[in-house]
Amino acid sequence: MTSHLVIRPSHPTFAIVGHPNKGKSSIVATLAEDESVAISPDPGTTRIARSFRMRIDDQVLYELFDTPGFQRPRAILDWLRQHERGADARTQVVREFVAQHANEDRYRNEVELLKPILAGAGVLYVVDGAHPYGAEYEAEMEVLRWTGQPRMALINMIGPGDYVEEWRRALNQYFSIVRIFDAQRADFSKRLELLRAFRELGEGDDRFSAALDHAVNVLEADRKERRRRAASEITDLLIDVLSWHEVAPAPEHADQAQLVKTLSERLMSRVRIREQTARRSVQEWYHHGALEIREQAVDVLSEDVFSDRSFVVFGLSTKQLAMTGAATGAVAGGVIDVAAGGASLLLGAGLGALLGSMGAVFGANRLAKVQVFGAPMGGMQLQVGPITNPNFPWVILGRALLHHRLVAERNHARREALVVDAISGAHLSDSLAPEARKRMARAFKRIREDGGLSAIDREQLCADVEASIIVA
Repeated sequence: MTSHLVIRPSHPTFAIVGHPNKGKSSIVATLAEDESVAISPDPGTTRIARSFRMRIDDQVLYELFDTPGFQRPRAILDWLRQHERGADARTQVVREFVAQHANEDRYRNEVELLKPILAGAGVLYVVDGAHPYGAEYEAEMEVLRWTGQPRMALINMIGPGDYVEEWRRALNQYFSIVRIFDAQRADFSKRLELLRAFRELGEGDDRFSAALDHAVNVLEADRKERRRRAASEITDLLIDVLSWHEVAPAPEHADQAQLVKTLSERLMSRVRIREQTARRSVQEWYHHGALEIREQAVDVLSEDVFSDRSFVVFGLSTKQLAMTGAATGAVAGGVIDVAAGGASLLLGAGLGALLGSMGAVFGANRLAKVQVFGAPMGGMQLQVGPITNPNFPWVILGRALLHHRLVAERNHARREALVVDAISGAHLSDSLAPEARKRMARAFKRIREDGGLSAIDREQLCADVEASIIVA
């Protein structure tokens, strides 16, 4: 997303300016959805103005300039006043300052931040509302007023303090629009609100307003498309992990228990890898390719998908499971069928409505179906899978919904690992409408029995998953 410092009049441009360490780069990262923006608590990290373009399908919606912080605003303001020739010439005086001092290290920061503004960028002036207002800021606000460009002030909240009202009173003297914007916590709706506020900067400029209206519409449509793609990926994840099985030769004198264990571990490993693949896809669609999930005791997403805790947090309750099992004739978990020549001896029993809700509950501690195929003379085959535990698909779904929600609402100014508290993921299944839950249960049953879904059934499952994403 980074490019050379070139202003293109075909899309709106904004220069993010202010004191060092007031969150300018965080705002750029959030609004551009760009993990490459350098964010650091150390002052002076941004030394040159760099542009970051918000793109959707190679279309530039708007451009943000991350600029160095003011260093000598009072000296610059003194120079401007000494060369003043009237209000109508102030912008030209600023141009003259930049031209005269372009190669001086003393004013390097100011020259860098003024260049994109003089080239046509709107001004977004950032302050930290967690710290008190000070008169030292007035010089830089006055310098920005001299540029003649549309200006908005953003009160960023970096720390625990609250000096918003005194900042608001001061900023209203210099800026026509003042907004509070927490760059670290702003979700998608907050970003859209800010874009709509940007629109007011260009009041009277129909092209500017139309361009921002278009940007908002494109972002909203793209958001829906990301949810649709995520739902499709989660649907395919469910189909894969519910249909997979592992097969291996089972010689007459082989250690059958060890072979079952080996195949079970192989199957579970495939499931874990597939879940991680789905997560990476979702993160890439939301431009969070470098996001990590911190492994701590409170992180339910870093729990193994087969752990007891995952089943407790993400699975259906006993009541929900019983109701779903009764409604669909769900396969009880862990059914063990031994078959000779493909004819099931039903030694594990537990199929269909025969056990109904009772089977769904009491079979919940078992994991997968185990079958033996073939004849002794032709060689026996041992198969483990598909996974028949009735709560398993709900665990997969619940984990995927929580992961999507956290990734989708996480902005790009936050650079710490994704930490998930168990409480935030609890009872996700409660958000599913009963009818949708029944349809999903029937789909899960068909996947296990048929190894997949018809196109129509997959489309319905995908629609139910997408509806669950929106709720979550």
